[in-house]
Amino acid sequence: MKRTVKTLVAAITLILGACASQPEKMAASYVSPLKYKDYDCNQISMEMDQVSHKTVTLYQALKKKADNDSTQMGVGLVLFWPALFFLEGGDGPEAVEYSNLKGEFEALRKAASVKECPMTSLPKSPEEIIKEKAEEEKAKKKMETKKDQDL
Repeated sequence: MKRTVKTLVAAITLILGACASQPEKMAASYVSPLKYKDYDCNQISMEMDQVSHKTVTLYQALKKKADNDSTQMGVGLVLFWPALFFLEGGDGPEAVEYSNLKGEFEALRKAASVKECPMTSLPKSPEEIIKEKAEEEKAKKKMETKKDQDL
C-alpha cells in the first residue's frame, strides 16, 4: 500500500514537472551592459526594438505552449489520465532564449541610462507591449460580449 502511494506521488510529480512554465514567471538572465558600451543612443534604440520584438514573439509562443500543457493536464486529470503522457515536457530551448532576451533588454536599458539617452526616444519594453496587447484583447472580448448581449 505504501509503495503504491509513493509510486503514485512520484508519477504525479514527474508529470507536473513536465508542464511548460508560464513565460511571465520566467526570470531574466543576467547580461552585462558592458556588451553595449560602444553603442551610441541610436544603435541602442534599434537594438532594443529588435530585442523587444523577438521577446514578444517568443512570449506568445511560450504562452501558447504553457496554456496547451495546462489544458492537457486538466483533461488528463479529469477524463483520461493516459493523455498526461503526451505532454511535451518542460520549457525547452525557447525558454532559455526568452530569459536571455529579457536580460538583453535590461542590459540595453542600463546602457541607455549610462549613455544618458533620452528615455522618451527608446522603444517600449516587451512587458509593456505584452500588457497593451492583453488589454486590447480584453477590450475586444468585452465589446464582442456586449454585442452578443444586445442581439
